[in-house]
Amino acid sequence: MRPCAIIPAYQAARTIAEVVRATRALWPDPSAVFVIDDGSTDGTADLARAAGVTVLSHPNNRGKGAALRTGMMHALRRGFDVAVTLDADAQHPPAEAHRIAFVDPDPRALVLGVRDLVKAGAPRANQMSNRISNFFLSLFSGRPLADTQCGLRRYPIQTTLSLGARDDGYAFEAEIILRAIAAGVRVVEVPMDVVYPPEHERITHFHSVRDPARIVFRVVTTIAESRLAPVTIPPAPPPAPSAKPSRPPRETPLESAQEL
Repeated sequence: MRPCAIIPAYQAARTIAEVVRATRALWPDPSAVFVIDDGSTDGTADLARAAGVTVLSHPNNRGKGAALRTGMMHALRRGFDVAVTLDADAQHPPAEAHRIAFVDPDPRALVLGVRDLVKAGAPRANQMSNRISNFFLSLFSGRPLADTQCGLRRYPIQTTLSLGARDDGYAFEAEIILRAIAAGVRVVEVPMDVVYPPEHERITHFHSVRDPARIVFRVVTTIAESRLAPVTIPPAPPPAPSAKPSRPPRETPLESAQEL
C-alpha cells in the first residue's frame, strides 16, 4: 500500500505551512504530501511550496470536492493507491492522518474518521449539522454512520474516482459515502482526535445555509442515480511480479491543475 496525503486549501495562509511541515515530518515519504490550492489569493500556494510540497493550483475557486478530485487524479498518475485527506486549517492533527493511513491493511477500503465533537468543543451548530447529516445518510445508505462530515479520511483512489461523484463542493464527501456503500465498497470507521481552536481563531468557508442545502440536493440525486444506474467497481488488478520497486517520477515544485 502506497499512501499519499492530500491537503485541499483555500485562503489558508495562516495555517498551511504548519500543517505541511507537521505532515511531511510524519509521512513515510515526505514527497507524497500534496497541497491543492483552490484559487487562493492570500499566498497559500507560495507558503505551501516554501514548506516543501508539490502544489497543484486551481486558477479559480472551484470547491473542496473539485480539489480532492484533482489531488486524487494526480496521486493515481504517480502510482499511489490510497489518499489520506486532511484540512488545511490545522483541525486535523497530522499524527491522526498518519494513523488513519495505516489503520486498516485493505487498500480497497474507505476509511472514515469519527470525531467526538462534544469532547472536542465543536460549536453547537456543527454538532447539530453533523447529527442531521448522520441520520439521513444512515437512513438512505441502510447502515449506521457515526460521522459523515469529517474531512479526515483514507480514500481508495482508483475506486473513488470510478464512483463518478459529481459534486465540486462540500457535498462531495457525503456523495462518496453513498456511492461507495451502494457499490459494495467496504467502509471502516475509526475514532480520531480533532482540534477546534477558540471561536475568534476559527477559519471556515462552510456556508451555514447554502452548503447544507446543496448537500441535501446532492444526497437526493445520488440516491436516485444509484438506484437507476448502479455503479460496478472494477476488480482489483492482479499483483505485479516481484521486482525492485521503481522510484516515482520527479515532480516539479508547482503543477497547474487547470486542465483537470
